[in-house]
Amino acid sequence: MTGNLAIIILAAGQGTRMKSRLPKVLHPIGGRPLVGHVLTTATRLAAQHIEVVVRHERDQVVAALTADYPDAVFIDQDDVPGTGRAVQVAVEALPADFDGDVLVLSGDCPLADVDTLSAFLGEHRASGAPATLMTAVVDDPRGYGRVIRDADGGVDRIVEQKDATDDEAAVREINAGMYVFRAATLRTYLPQVGVENAQGEMYLTDVPGLLRRDGDRVAASIVSDVTVTYGVNDRAQLALVGRLLNQRIVRRWQLEGVTVIDPATTWIDDDATLAPDVTILPNTQILRATSISAGATIGPDTTLVDCEVGEDATVRRTDATLAVIGAEATVGPFSFLRPGTVLGAKGKIGAYVETKNAEIGEGSKVPHLSYVGDATIGRGVNLGASTITANYDDVNKHRTEIGDEVHTGSHTVLVAPVRLGAGAKTGAGAVVRKDVPAGALAMTVAPQRNIEGWVEKNRAGTGAADAASRENSAE
Repeated sequence: MTGNLAIIILAAGQGTRMKSRLPKVLHPIGGRPLVGHVLTTATRLAAQHIEVVVRHERDQVVAALTADYPDAVFIDQDDVPGTGRAVQVAVEALPADFDGDVLVLSGDCPLADVDTLSAFLGEHRASGAPATLMTAVVDDPRGYGRVIRDADGGVDRIVEQKDATDDEAAVREINAGMYVFRAATLRTYLPQVGVENAQGEMYLTDVPGLLRRDGDRVAASIVSDVTVTYGVNDRAQLALVGRLLNQRIVRRWQLEGVTVIDPATTWIDDDATLAPDVTILPNTQILRATSISAGATIGPDTTLVDCEVGEDATVRRTDATLAVIGAEATVGPFSFLRPGTVLGAKGKIGAYVETKNAEIGEGSKVPHLSYVGDATIGRGVNLGASTITANYDDVNKHRTEIGDEVHTGSHTVLVAPVRLGAGAKTGAGAVVRKDVPAGALAMTVAPQRNIEGWVEKNRAGTGAADAASRENSAE
């Protein structure tokens, strides 16, 4: 159905209402820039040619998209303003012998999906018309071009908001900004489009009027779900469209067997993948290319960015980026997993623990109040509360190596580079600066000195001094 197709994506506008240094089409929702969603859909439609028309901040736009969409061709719009000129320069860049259909999309309309556009193309081809426009009927048409029908109900012309009469402005059927034309039609009629209008722009919407002038028919396809036509012109619309996209994504995963306890507070990016029987608890974000295996429970209050979570793992109240969490492992609450963290199967990263560039072996535990950075930890290890790998010497980072079945006492500091052999142990409060042989106990021993009467002498009149005096007197 989508063969012999070229897709032109309009992304040249400045988007001044966004009030942003970032070009409008690069503002992200669902893990991609707005225009990235349009490009992803275009790619899935298997078009022969995909062209993106750019102008405002063109280098920034091209740089942001080239790696992810290598098949797209970027076309520069010149100083002639308007959508008509944008499409014209794109058509001129197509091979001269291309005689298929041209689907025109807007780079700021990310909700038009493959099913909607496939149906749109199908209606166009079934109609036999040289041009078909997508329309929608809305309660408030302000800001949109109005679709003016002729006496027979066919499309007569499109009138832009600023050029509309009062009667035309009252029409509720709007131009959705998506079109299909025969390539030959665009080559014939775009050179005839002028700039005699309130904006002084070359309107693509003049082409249907020119076709009608010459007795040709213009078809229209009314979409039942008006949200697919929503564009983004300001931050309020960005938030609205982002929420609608997220609702779609969450529902898709629910229908695939994922339990989402509170869809309103769950955000899932379009590139994330979730297996059946995953459970997502409230206030959770599954971002970018995060992958979650069957039976895992994520949340509440958790953010995962580009993470991999194994089967039946549990991750709660955690912030993690570029981390791998093994099957049946547990993480949280209040854990911070930085890039390079790899937690083995049945391992544990507990409360108020931060990890970075650390490989933690199967069944090993970092239960609470610890920092583990630049470390390799074996199997069956237990790090006592407040264990720290001191990895930075103010110039370079160094690694700590911990063998299998090592247990550290509370408040141990491992000063890297250092290695603890298999089965080694440390005493509470140890500061380990030298390698510890397998099976050895490392201790930092200093005599304890008690200065009798210090509080009563130096803190006279305080509650502590009074309590000490009472206890000493009782003895």
